[in-house]
Amino acid sequence: MQTTFTSEQLQDPAIERSNAILRSCVHCGFCTATCPTYQVLGDELDSPRGRIYLIKDMLENSRVPDARTVQHIDRCLSCLACMTTCPSGVHYMHLVDHARAYIEDNYKRPFSDRALRWILAQILPYPTRFRVALLGAKIGRPFARLMPDARLRAMLEMAPKQIPPVSRNDDPQNFAPKAAKKMRVALMTGCAQKALNTDINDATIRLLRRLGCEVVVAKGAGCCGALTHHMGKVEDSHKAAAANIRAWAAEMSGEGLDAIVINTSGCGTTVKDYGHMFRNDALAGEAKEVSDIAMDISEVLMKLDMPQAIQDLTVAYHAACSLQHGQQIKTYPKVLLKRAGFKVVEPADSHLCCGSAGTYNLMQPEISKELKARKVKTLEAKSPDVIAAGNIGCMMQIGSGTEVPIVHTVELLDWATGGPKPPALAGNRAPNVGVPILR
Repeated sequence: MQTTFTSEQLQDPAIERSNAILRSCVHCGFCTATCPTYQVLGDELDSPRGRIYLIKDMLENSRVPDARTVQHIDRCLSCLACMTTCPSGVHYMHLVDHARAYIEDNYKRPFSDRALRWILAQILPYPTRFRVALLGAKIGRPFARLMPDARLRAMLEMAPKQIPPVSRNDDPQNFAPKAAKKMRVALMTGCAQKALNTDINDATIRLLRRLGCEVVVAKGAGCCGALTHHMGKVEDSHKAAAANIRAWAAEMSGEGLDAIVINTSGCGTTVKDYGHMFRNDALAGEAKEVSDIAMDISEVLMKLDMPQAIQDLTVAYHAACSLQHGQQIKTYPKVLLKRAGFKVVEPADSHLCCGSAGTYNLMQPEISKELKARKVKTLEAKSPDVIAAGNIGCMMQIGSGTEVPIVHTVELLDWATGGPKPPALAGNRAPNVGVPILR
């Protein structure tokens, strides 16, 4: 694609990067075949190719974004299926991230939009605030139908029936390995996940210790910054990311780390991009070091000796977009589940998004519900005993549309190697209550 940025514009590192991405696009349109929003809406401007044209025009002309451009970019899930499909290697993720930041700086949204986005940015990345908000949403859930705004209804409907108690395993501390030590790893405990489902981190710690890992929950680490990053709120996202970089860098320069383990794939995609996010920052060196050793939990488990087992369960594996497209991890979770003895099946169109996509299901509820219905239908068609996924957002999204139990992949692997049965499989969707600290 030909571009016409001026030499002055190209002095901006963000423009320089977007220019390189735009010039790699050859208009082939392969991306439209795998774009969920294009499949649902059928509008060229709701495809990656269409959005690329809009972004190019907006950036080249340094113009104030118009409502039409903002709408089509807002509708992007950032599922990144287009990047998996693209034969030219167009790095759409960095381009749309830049577009969102540009819109945030140059476009005044309607008051209701600004208020909603501010609320989400001030609540979701903070587990304590999020718990309070979930409690309020739980109380207001019976009145969801009375809400005039579909986005507010979606927020109330998202609230789980039971809110888990705080897990003290998420506090900064060290967990000694239960077998001969093989690795020293830092576990990213996250933010929203700590409020929605404490079983995931608990299972991850148990499993890693059982396989010979010393597990560190680093002091000062928290939200990865993805939620605000995808809203274009650069200052907020970089502040959260910088705190993580400093916390993990301190561990790396101290006793050392073999990996930073991430069990929420949306977070993993962002942490692995810290090197790019901070490429022009004083933290550039540390950020790159963090990105270089950041790993999804499945990547770490493939390096360890996962014992084989036999389980009489059929597992429908849902491939989170941030894992299969964002991190290009497609086989490891399935290999591990099969090694643990489970029968693994995959739904049709497994490359398509479930519609969760961070805060997308709250800000674009109509499209999100359509994608959820499609995903649930393909999963249930496999008649599974349980659905497994590697991302809390997907679990919440799919779980709200099916009666089939849904758990994190690591919960099944923990159970198969000696851990407790996942609560969802025990007929109890609420997390374990009173589980002792895993020292």
